[in-house]
Amino acid sequence: MEERQPELGGLWKRVVVVGGGVAGSLMAKTLQFNADVTLVDPKEYFEIPYASLRSKVEPAFAERSLIYHKDYLTNGRLIVGKVISISNSQVLTSEGHQISYDYLVVATGHTGSFPRTRSERLTEFRTEHEEIRSADSILIVGGGHVGVELAAEIAFDFPQKKVTLVHEGSRLMEFIGAKAADKALQWLKSRRVEVMLRQSIDLHNLSEESKTFETSSGERIRADRLFVCTGKPPASDWLRETFLKDSIDRFGNVKVDENLRVKGYKNVFAVGDITDIKEIKQGYFAQQQALVAAKNLKALMDGGPEKKMAIYKARPGKIIVSLGRQDAVAQFQYTTWIGLVPGMIKSKDLFVGKTRKKLGLDPRIADH
Repeated sequence: MEERQPELGGLWKRVVVVGGGVAGSLMAKTLQFNADVTLVDPKEYFEIPYASLRSKVEPAFAERSLIYHKDYLTNGRLIVGKVISISNSQVLTSEGHQISYDYLVVATGHTGSFPRTRSERLTEFRTEHEEIRSADSILIVGGGHVGVELAAEIAFDFPQKKVTLVHEGSRLMEFIGAKAADKALQWLKSRRVEVMLRQSIDLHNLSEESKTFETSSGERIRADRLFVCTGKPPASDWLRETFLKDSIDRFGNVKVDENLRVKGYKNVFAVGDITDIKEIKQGYFAQQQALVAAKNLKALMDGGPEKKMAIYKARPGKIIVSLGRQDAVAQFQYTTWIGLVPGMIKSKDLFVGKTRKKLGLDPRIADH
């Protein structure tokens, strides 16, 4: 990992990418032969997030979706650690690493807790699979796309399980159109998933041994296994004590301009779910942001004029929510449909092969 091509006359700029998720990994991969790139991530691997729910019901699926950073970052430096602070010239990790930069990219996404090593993450998936397999009843709290897709994965692979989905909203997946949400609801009901809308569960007063859960309406639910699929806030708290503290909006998102630079700064970019761009937070858009930001960074490092930098425009894109291994519900700009056709687009492989190809890896072969 420390070997790299000779710097071009000693003029290579130092780029530090904080966060190795969907956007950060692609950013580092794209820039590694144009700059002195350092990727800082708490994990030694990149996890394709839209594959994680399938991995709970089929642990072997994670073999292709958990990718060592070193496998695509062949000409960059990887530091496995947690960034705790930044200055206008350096990044500091909790392990004591101080990394100087000319350009900084913030790509920390949403909050979450993941093990440091790939093998530990694979073990987590195997454990969750065993818990699902041995459970007679499963409760899922949260009816966004994560809760819906998880309920569908379990209902498809384990049709004998009693699956209950509790959601506080008046309908599932408020980010999608009502027609698509209703189609997803009908699919879940057809698979015997009990969906309880306009109800919530107090998650703060649960014990480790809880097997019975009470909803806000007083209804009691018996479940052997609980999955909480409610939204997670942006991973930006660590920025609040840094020089970027005024660049965070009230929702915790980092404010960026049309070129994906943090507003007010010429050498600091932010990409992915942590930005304040008004669009659905999904992997495809995070990748598009990374490619635009990488193009702009290359232009700046080459001395190009700022006025010619690429502009990122938020736009409505296709939304596909997988429903098990075969079906999906899709919402495009002018049409919505459900079944095998949208399922062929996403549900079989969950875009794992495409994501691996973008990182320059064989789409079919698992990493070891």
